[in-house]
Amino acid sequence: MALNYPMKEIVDIISAYHSAVKENRKTALATVVKVEGSSYRRAGARMLVTDDGMLTGAISGGCLEGDALRKALSAIHQGENKLVTYDTTDEDDAKFGVQLGCNGIVHILFEPIFSDDPFNPIELLKAANSKRENCVFITLFSLEDKTQPGSVMLFREDSILERNIPEIAGSIKNDAFDVLKLKLSRIETYSIEGKNYDALIEFIPPPIQLILAGAGNDAQPLVSMANILGWEITVIDGRQTHCTLQRFPSAKSILVAKPKEILANVEIDRQTAFVLMTHNYNYDIELLNILLETKVSYIGTLGPKKKLLRMLDELGKSDEIAKVNGPVGLDIGAETAEEIAVSIIAEIKAVFSGASSKMLKEKKQSIHSYE
Repeated sequence: MALNYPMKEIVDIISAYHSAVKENRKTALATVVKVEGSSYRRAGARMLVTDDGMLTGAISGGCLEGDALRKALSAIHQGENKLVTYDTTDEDDAKFGVQLGCNGIVHILFEPIFSDDPFNPIELLKAANSKRENCVFITLFSLEDKTQPGSVMLFREDSILERNIPEIAGSIKNDAFDVLKLKLSRIETYSIEGKNYDALIEFIPPPIQLILAGAGNDAQPLVSMANILGWEITVIDGRQTHCTLQRFPSAKSILVAKPKEILANVEIDRQTAFVLMTHNYNYDIELLNILLETKVSYIGTLGPKKKLLRMLDELGKSDEIAKVNGPVGLDIGAETAEEIAVSIIAEIKAVFSGASSKMLKEKKQSIHSYE
């Protein structure tokens, strides 16, 4: 299965957990570990449940949450991991107390969180969020046995956090390395003391980093929308009066700089997108020239196509037009700054997800992609 799961859900869960700990609340993590057929959320979707009924994250479109709350509270009360299966292929799904209508089977693991456990699921999620690096999260579960090991490993090439699972640790690490290399999540089966266990080996990339060159009024809705998605945002401009935290409170970083100073102050990785919208031709062309010499995954330029063609021609780099998304955004008939922001956000998301940007009704395959 190909997954590119949003880090924002993980960040929100970590934040909610810390708030619960301060209030002396007990918590449990619900994770969709396997889906057969159709479902609103895919494997890797998570939801934190507190003992007073607060929910953070989502494991369905809302139809499962009520029953999942009861199962999570039971896991908290009994202090042990539980696997619950919702089979919506059965027309009589009312017996589960839910009405899904998705025609799929969803397996959800409930793990009570013990704050004194250094390898509890939240600590592993915190480790996943601690660096802007790809990582692999492994959750072990059984469809046959009552014993549910749960979250057991956070894998990176240079570091591993793991529970004691010596019988299969080597095999899991080998498979985790493959998932990290291929950037494709998958489920594998292992044998422990003669019993079969499945493992969700989940590829988790860092959030998209949006570096926005331009601090005009039209940049504000773009920053706000990117923040809703959990992207890490840097706003850059040469004007101190415009490039301020007061104007862009949801930006992670604000940088007043000339184009030649930018690369020394930002770190570009494979999840980085640049959008040039300064409305200053000289600033944009200088920065574009610099970016074309890097390996940045996405460069978008605001404005008409003829402006981009002119810049590339002046730079003597007309043959590099394929590296630039200009005019930036999808064709949705956008006119206002807010509509243009939607267009830009959608295109960047599609590029990093490897999606077609077509209407879903035209898609021949399942909405969610698989290996």
